[in-house]
Amino acid sequence: MIQTKMKLTQDEKEILQGKQGETLRKVMESVILYGEVFGAKRLVPLDGPVHLVTSFGIPILTPVFDKMDELIAHEIQTQMKFTVDPRPLDYENVKCSLLEKLVFKIMYGKQREYEKQLEKVGLKDKNAFTCTCYQPEVGNIPTKGDILAWAESSAVVYANSVLGARSNRNSGIIELFCGILGKAPEFGLLTNEGRKAKWLVEVKTSKIPNAQVLGSAIGMKVVEDVPYITGLDQFLGRGLSADTCDYLKDMGAASASNGAVGLYHVENITPEAMESQRSLLTENYQTYVIDDQEMERVINSYPVIWKDQESKAKVCFIGCPHLSLKQLEDWTERIASALQSSKRKRVALPTILCAAPDVVEAFKKQEEKYNRLIATGARVTSICALMYMNNPLCAKKPVITNSNKLRTYTTAKFLLDDQVLAEITN
Repeated sequence: MIQTKMKLTQDEKEILQGKQGETLRKVMESVILYGEVFGAKRLVPLDGPVHLVTSFGIPILTPVFDKMDELIAHEIQTQMKFTVDPRPLDYENVKCSLLEKLVFKIMYGKQREYEKQLEKVGLKDKNAFTCTCYQPEVGNIPTKGDILAWAESSAVVYANSVLGARSNRNSGIIELFCGILGKAPEFGLLTNEGRKAKWLVEVKTSKIPNAQVLGSAIGMKVVEDVPYITGLDQFLGRGLSADTCDYLKDMGAASASNGAVGLYHVENITPEAMESQRSLLTENYQTYVIDDQEMERVINSYPVIWKDQESKAKVCFIGCPHLSLKQLEDWTERIASALQSSKRKRVALPTILCAAPDVVEAFKKQEEKYNRLIATGARVTSICALMYMNNPLCAKKPVITNSNKLRTYTTAKFLLDDQVLAEITN
């Protein structure tokens, strides 16, 4: 038994002593050691299900598969049914060549077996594969103040900021172990002090800034610190509307991938900022002003790493993180209307909209809208576009996207929404 400075309950001590089996002892030990690295003094109960970041069956992840087998052998599951990040493949809606499929088969050769393992340790259902588990159609929706143990960066920042829940950006598999114990180490964003803002970000643009670029600018400046953002309410209004939630979803994902932001506060909009206002700022906060010139500077700083920078785009991905139902509806209208204006019937290149399986099912029930989108030649999928781009053959393609997260992690070229629309409809 390890020696720990954490204050453990009697039940926690007994698990650590192995009184509930060696496997559960190792789970507890892993979570304690992880918490001690960050100075946690105790474990706190979880209020909601975990969300796993590891959704892909890459054969080299043998330690993960072995640990899953051990958990299954001892009939150990998470205390609440969990969700997990998106699947990597969907050949029906995301076309691939035979050679690309061969590479994917090698890359994700353990996908089916791994999904069976996930089911046995507590997966919510076969549709629970998405980076936006908090969408109402999916149902893993924490409430304000809930203690969580999530790992997916875009989901963590949304849960913390927009919903007012409390989760650190945990390591993969650690979040699974926390779900099994029903507890997480208390440090960082789980504490009041850890949720204080070290940056005042003043948005002073002449019009509503692109969410992806704004998030990118914030993430690159504050890195892992918490920002308190002012000026957005003049464009978004007070409180949380559906459009505002979608805007903040995309802004937060960019701040989490272009930096390491796990929580932001937006004045007059997000829950904690509505309650506590600028008292959330630390005493010696720094200030960052974002105006039109700064937005332009940030956009111009993005490298284009296509082999031939003059290439015409061959694929377009929209929806990283996954789109909401309203965003699917809005993009359908925008694409169809733009095609009509340009006197085209179909998109000029493969255009793929990504959303959670449950969101896609809800969209398909709106038959008129769904058929309108499909008629344009665009397709809807639930894969992770990033995992598609991880294929070295796909990475060589000139891919465009409106996602700063996808741009950051892959060779995809970032374009603003209107630029994407022009590319796919002209």
